[in-house]
Amino acid sequence: MPMQGGLGIERMCELARVSRAGFYRSLGEQAPGEEEMEVRSAIQEIALEHRRRYGYRRITAELRRRGMLVNHKRVARIMRGDNLLGVQPRAFVATTDSGHELEVYLNLARRMKLTGINQLWVADITYIRLKTEFVYLAVILDGHSRKVVGWALERTLAARLPVAALEHALAERTPPPGLVHHSDRGVQYASGDYVRILRKHAIIPSMSRPANPYDNASCESFMKTLKREEIYAHRYENLDQLRANIQEFIEQYYNRQRLHSALGYLPPEEFEQAATTAASAAGARMSFFRHEQIYQSDGALKNGKPADAGLPDHRLDESAVGYSSAGWSPPEPACASPAEVHSGGERAV
Repeated sequence: MPMQGGLGIERMCELARVSRAGFYRSLGEQAPGEEEMEVRSAIQEIALEHRRRYGYRRITAELRRRGMLVNHKRVARIMRGDNLLGVQPRAFVATTDSGHELEVYLNLARRMKLTGINQLWVADITYIRLKTEFVYLAVILDGHSRKVVGWALERTLAARLPVAALEHALAERTPPPGLVHHSDRGVQYASGDYVRILRKHAIIPSMSRPANPYDNASCESFMKTLKREEIYAHRYENLDQLRANIQEFIEQYYNRQRLHSALGYLPPEEFEQAATTAASAAGARMSFFRHEQIYQSDGALKNGKPADAGLPDHRLDESAVGYSSAGWSPPEPACASPAEVHSGGERAV
């Protein structure tokens, strides 16, 4: 209600020799609807004026600045009823649970120099907020072309989410043996079901260093693009609507139309088509380190030392201790030979 001059309600009641309870009761009996609408209208005006950045405390203060004495609890109740509560920052939802005792695999992705598709796949999981729930998206990208080769959307973070994305990718690409699959250390990617599928298709697992998102930068970049250009630009009513929009964004727009700066401003599919047959057939190169020095695989020595000795480009937390390559010996792809040697301590895989 409007403030009368500089006197408060309590002082005016004292001067009039009436109780505050009686005053408010009388006020409510006289014009409850009109006064309620006046307060509600002022609250909506302030909330919209400040683009819903103000919470109930600031709106209460602004109402008082405008000469309206309203309790902050009443303001909060009205704002809640009119869905005018201030926009809250999006809650962070952890999608990586690395606190498990499953096998953790050596980081091979950062040692690879890609020459074609189906040499390295990178995988990740993110969350998407709907009106009343969180849902989760798992994607797999080809490390060379940045094309999304598999994805899955579910209400759960269980292992079946990335498994569905992996099965989608395998059906889409049918990669040759020796493909490296890189992910974070999440329990979903280290689970028995997931590893069994990798082993069945002779795919070599690779995992990032602890708390280092840069090892999976291409997939992180795609997630950022997806959220900025699709998710945050729309409001989704339910999971089915979200699934349809994501499918259209990934398969019709991102893979086929969107220009990618890392690919010379070509869409991923056009980049793959433009790659020459020779480059596509060449195997990926990978550097191996021994005794903190780079040794040439042909064993060439100069003065009893490696021909190209130098400090390796790796960290102490990437030592072989604590890691596993599962003892796999996948069949060599047709494009690589065990005897093929490259200078600089690199071997085709």
